[in-house]
Formats: sequence, structure tokens, C-alpha cells
Amino acid sequence: MNKTLKLGVALCLIGGVTLVWTMSSKRAAAADSEKFIHVRVNDPAQGEMVSVNVPLSLAEKILPTIHNDKLHDGKVTIGHEDLQDVDVRAILAAVADTPDNEFVTVKERDQEVHVSKSKGNFIIHVDDKSGSDDKGAKHAEKVDITVPISVVKALVPDNNKDIDVVGALRALSQAGSALLVTVHDGTQDVRIWIDSENSGDK
Repeated sequence: MNKTLKLGVALCLIGGVTLVWTMSSKRAAAADSEKFIHVRVNDPAQGEMVSVNVPLSLAEKILPTIHNDKLHDGKVTIGHEDLQDVDVRAILAAVADTPDNEFVTVKERDQEVHVSKSKGNFIIHVDDKSGSDDKGAKHAEKVDITVPISVVKALVPDNNKDIDVVGALRALSQAGSALLVTVHDGTQDVRIWIDSENSGDK
């Protein structure tokens, strides 16, 4: 085998190995970038636990196939008369451009509500001590919701009368890992979060 042929074979081998490595790296990167939405409901007093772990890409594909009442094409229709004179997109855009701030604060004897914007997120915090169980025993309920503003803006399409759930899922998939919702109500705890882990073991 002459030198030219040897060199050609070597270059082909190097090229083949490089191509295989590049394709493998792209597949691994795609797998690593897949985001999952996790829902965990835990109620030790009732001995109940529910765990749901769904790839956001799967939810994006399934939701548009469901047509039931106000849910259609991955969107939820809301009463147009309620928003007829309100440009929700313009309001959200204005809020997105404002500096971080606490917009709403409500304090009552048994309840506190805070709505704010911080680091690109809408944050809602509710602390309600007025709740009670079936036996009349009082218990506190705490709710914390943190949603990226990009997701909230994606919820409202141009027609201003639908909630674009699929659009919000796409925005979530582009966001980083985040704890979206935590609820503590008596003995029950609920957590909803996004990350790249498929098991939800957290």
C-alpha cells in the first residue's frame, strides 16, 4: 500500500470516527436538554402519595390532540366578555419591563397575600391560617408559586381570549430547572417542578 493510499485510508478513518462522535454528542446533548415536569402529592396522614413525571415534549404533543369543552388545540378558551376591553399581552409586557417590585400586599388577621416580580419571575405567596379539616381542627395553608415571566407571556396568544398551554410548555422547556409550585395544606404537601431528571426523586 503506497503512502498516498495509506494517508487516504487514515483520513477516512479519522473522518468516520469524528462523524460518529459528533452524532453521538448531538444525541446526548438532545437527551440532556429534555425537560420533565414533575408533580408530587404526599399525604402521610392518609398514607397516600402520587408522583407524576412527564417529558415536556410529550405533553406538547398530546395536549393539541385533546378537544374537550374549552380545551382545544392545546389552548383553553376563556370568557371573551371578561377581557373584551383589556389588552392582557400589553399589560404583561409592561410588567415584564418594570424593575423588580412587590405589586400587591394584602394582610388580614388570618391571611397574607404577596404578589411580586423578582429576577424574571412572577411570585405569588399565600399564607392562610383560617383553614380547618373535616373535624373542625384549624390548620395553615401555604402556597408559593414562582413562574418565569416568559412562560406567563406565552400563555396569552394574540387573540387575547385563549390560554396557550402548549406555548407555556415550550417556554418552560427553554427555561432552566425551577420549583414552580409548593402547597402545604394540613397534612398534604404538593410540589410541581421542572428539571432534566426523569425520575423525580427529590
